Amino acid sequence: MIIRILIVFGLLIFLNACSKDKPLYEPQKLIDPYKSYKEAFEAFEQNDFFFANKKFTEAEMNFDFPDLAAKSAIMSSYSLYGMNLYGEAEESLIRYLKNYPADKNVMYAHYLTAIIFFEQIGEEKYDLKPLLKAKEKIDFFLEKYPNSEYAIDLNFKRNLVQNQFAAKELYIAKYYISVQKWVPAIKRLKLVVKDYDDTIFIEEALHRLVEIHFHLGLKDEAQKYASILGYNYNSSEWFEQSYKILNKEYKSFTKKETRDEKNLFNKIIKMIK
Repeated sequence: MIIRILIVFGLLIFLNACSKDKPLYEPQKLIDPYKSYKEAFEAFEQNDFFFANKKFTEAEMNFDFPDLAAKSAIMSSYSLYGMNLYGEAEESLIRYLKNYPADKNVMYAHYLTAIIFFEQIGEEKYDLKPLLKAKEKIDFFLEKYPNSEYAIDLNFKRNLVQNQFAAKELYIAKYYISVQKWVPAIKRLKLVVKDYDDTIFIEEALHRLVEIHFHLGLKDEAQKYASILGYNYNSSEWFEQSYKILNKEYKSFTKKETRDEKNLFNKIIKMIK
């Protein structure tokens, strides 16, 4: 008991000595959010996004007015995007949309989120997740803000996303063709024909369907897809290749056709003379 009293007494003496040298609590200096925002914006204009993000965050935390805090928050998000910190920028935008749902820059926040997903899209053989996220966010934006100033850009990017989806499906189909997995290959190619008929990959997908069905001895099916290809894209190289598959006399036929046209031209010239 005596030992405990001595320990407590000694601790009190120590704390009292410390309190004479330095106060236990020192009030922090108030941060001027306008100054922080000014410093952040100057750094932002110089592409010093790291310092800009730090100062915009500081300004947001100290502004008393919600509209100024919201503006700081979205500028902080863009600064993260400027550093290609896509994950952090996405999280920052999610927080912004949650904290400031009525802010005037909400539309831009949705647009920037779509851009973040779009810029993470890789080649057709890579991860599908950013592509799905980009499509989902772009579709959301165009449905919610169809007449906005950003809609033209996102409509263009949606077309690119559609082409990327088609490219991925075609890439997988060609892999199945290379290992002679005909059923899954046909399934992927039909998906391109059905869902991505306005992309640049539709012609090759139709040709591959001609190629596979002819190889399997399903000539009627091959002819069906060749007819679709010929009706819509009869001047394309893929139609020419399909035609060669179905008509082994293609080369001799075209040469004969050229000779006939030349003879007819010579006859007309003689008649004129």
